[in-house]
Order: sequence, then C-alpha cells, then structure tokens
Amino acid sequence: MESPSCLTDISVPFVADASAVINLSATGRAERIVRALPNRLLVVETVSEELKSAPTRNQNSFDALRELVRASLVSIPSLEDKCMATFEILVIGPAAETLDDGEAATIAYANSYGYAAIIDERKATRICAERFPSLLIASSVDLLGHRSVMTSLSRDELGDAFFDALRTARMSIKPNHLEWVVKLIGQSRATQCPSLPAAIRSRQ
Repeated sequence: MESPSCLTDISVPFVADASAVINLSATGRAERIVRALPNRLLVVETVSEELKSAPTRNQNSFDALRELVRASLVSIPSLEDKCMATFEILVIGPAAETLDDGEAATIAYANSYGYAAIIDERKATRICAERFPSLLIASSVDLLGHRSVMTSLSRDELGDAFFDALRTARMSIKPNHLEWVVKLIGQSRATQCPSLPAAIRSRQ
C-alpha cells in the first residue's frame, strides 16, 4: 500500500494536538511509531497539561506521552511570546470561531515556527484553513500512516495499530482517507469501529 500521508518533508517538525496523542497511545505502539518518524515530534505544554488533568479515560495517553518524553522522543515546549497573539485570536470570540486552549496552543505554536499541526477536529481544521492558509495541517492518519512508519511496521502490525486507535480512541477519519483505512484494517473489522461512517460499517 502507498502511504496516505501528506507529511513528506522530513525537515518540518510535527506539533501534535491532544487527539493525536490519544490516538497514538491507543495504537499500543507509540514508541515504535515515533521512533520510526524522521521528523521531530512536539506536544505543547498546554496539551500535556490538558491530558494530565483530563478524565480517567485519557490517563493512559498522558502516561504514554510521559514515557515518550523520558525516552527523548517527544519535546514539550511552552508557548512563547511570539505565539501569544495567534493563541489569543483563537481563544477569544464567538464559540463558533474559537477553539479550546490545547488546540489553539498547538496551532499557534506550529504557525509561529512554520511547523506542521497534527489536529483531527473538523472545527479546528476549518479555522486553520481559513485563517492560516500557509500552515500545513495534518491528521492522525497522516502521522500513523507516514511512509517511514509503514516501512517500520509490517502491514499486519499497522492494521492492528489503526484498528486499536479506531476502536479504543474512536479516531476520526477524514473522507479522503476512508477507503485507505478500510483497505488496511479490512471490512470485517471496520464494522466494529464506531467512528467510521455508518455507510462504511454496514457494507457487506
């Protein structure tokens, strides 16, 4: 299979939002996946704190992140002054046009440094596209399906990783990635993934 990832420039660091960390943790292969990536992976401190203080269901994600940091595979930067104007734009205003602190911090940091933002939520993706057209926006599928990850893991291992993220973390899949994901995990397992569209899950 060809990689579906838009993340092709090995010189551009990735800044992952909470959803990406949760999905990565749910694969059960976080360390192997991150080690395979040729790019630096960062999680802004705001997101780390969000995972730490989140409900119990996210505890495993924070623990996984902490282990990646201990292994020097992930960095936890703080928002700097140059990021604050963008951050404030994203958190102040009508609810339809603002984001939570973690998403806003991820986008502000990535935009300020010219890095890629790994976000999955539709609203955040839309706002990014509208306000920061030059910012590279990628999803968890782009991260987990990176060409280097596909080289490091066997197809069966990658399929299991995606299935676990879909079933456990309810990873969201963008329309352009749906067929690739179903081909990877198989239709029988797709029926067990609640975050996939009903039309996909009900196929015979």
